Amino acid sequence: MNYFFLFTAAFVACGSSQARGQIGAAPAGLSHSHSNARSEPPLQPLPQLAAEDVNVTFEDQQKINKFARNTSRITELKEEIEVKKKQLQNLEDACEDIMLADDDCLMIPYQIGDVFISHSQEETQEMLEEAKKNLQEEIDALESRVASIQRVLADLKVQLYAKFGSNINLEADES
Repeated sequence: MNYFFLFTAAFVACGSSQARGQIGAAPAGLSHSHSNARSEPPLQPLPQLAAEDVNVTFEDQQKINKFARNTSRITELKEEIEVKKKQLQNLEDACEDIMLADDDCLMIPYQIGDVFISHSQEETQEMLEEAKKNLQEEIDALESRVASIQRVLADLKVQLYAKFGSNINLEADES
């Protein structure tokens, strides 16, 4: 069995801050012959990949890097927001549990750092409300930072897609 493969590839400039085109390899033509009596379907050539000239400047690379850093930062901020929301839910649950307590003279331990300090039900309720307020302010500030970064990312997407078109993928993987 004899096979003949001819591959074509687009040229890529190395050694500078420029890269030209996409690297692609596709069989331009192939043929085979054999002496077996059985019949095999003929091999079909793959379509030729487009070799578009794409000039990546230093400024473009800076924009791509900024996009990657901001995408990573958004992921971190969203994780931090989720942690804080769980803490807020725990504080709300504690407030509800204290409200359900019947004994007004009951001393409730409240953790400050590594130490538990006993307070009256009313004092503990006030401390929990203050902690909830502070935590909600932190969540709001984080969500504001996420929105700000999302605006920057949207602007960078417009700029990068305008220059590179389908040669660049800026969409997040949903894996």
